[in-house]
Amino acid sequence: MRSDKYEADLIEDYLCQQHWEDYTKQDHAVWKELFNRQSKLLVNRAAEEYLKVIPTLGLTDEGIPDFRRMSEILHKATGWTIITVKGLISSEAFHGHLSRREFPVTYWIRKPEEIDYIAEPDIFHDLFGHVPMLMNPVFADYVQAFGMGGVKADNLHYMTYLEKLYWYTVEFGLINTKDGLRIYGSGIVSSKTESIYCLEDKRPHRIGFDLKRTMRTDYRYDKLQECYFVIDSFEQLFEATRPDFTPIYEEVSKLGIIEPYKLQPEDKVFTKGTVINESH
Repeated sequence: MRSDKYEADLIEDYLCQQHWEDYTKQDHAVWKELFNRQSKLLVNRAAEEYLKVIPTLGLTDEGIPDFRRMSEILHKATGWTIITVKGLISSEAFHGHLSRREFPVTYWIRKPEEIDYIAEPDIFHDLFGHVPMLMNPVFADYVQAFGMGGVKADNLHYMTYLEKLYWYTVEFGLINTKDGLRIYGSGIVSSKTESIYCLEDKRPHRIGFDLKRTMRTDYRYDKLQECYFVIDSFEQLFEATRPDFTPIYEEVSKLGIIEPYKLQPEDKVFTKGTVINESH
């Protein structure tokens, strides 16, 4: 059992206050530019479940939101709260918070010269990208289940497989709708380039979601994706987290990792990308 000192040290290490009043005019201007750009791009690209809650959460172009107000709205809707962190936190801490329906959001925002790319997530990625989907009850339950699974995967030393699942769903997931493929992943909705590329470019594969296939597929965080996994519904995603992952981890660990540009015979292919013909 962990000591109170251990918990206190963790809190001292990465938790902090937002201090909204300390944001500068430049900070708010950067938020406004990012918000307006993505809001226009995501029309007819993002999932309706994402788009419809933006006004409800109070996400606007007026400036960086106050976490306290957003957290109150979020908690009333799905029982989640926002906690403020200084930056990236450990896997153990991250999954622990998710399992308690607490989503870590960093307080800092990128500089004007970093509008198009940052090395690690900032407030725009976390708040604009992640939080809206937590207003959806089914997706909110999926993320909590993921956090609970992460605590277990850490102990079993199978985290690499769960990380791939997170990457291809929470961060870079697509959903099939009556109007065509739509975006729900936070890494896409917060990125100008990826918002266009993921749906319209001919290079990436778009493959039907399969739990084991997704867990086995490698990814690169420093380049555009070579494949995307498409879910049929958020219920499908949540149902995928119901089984005990222990035997699944054991199975996929024996099957080996799949390069993202390589299609498999059993894949349900929505679009076959040209990346398969490129040199690797």
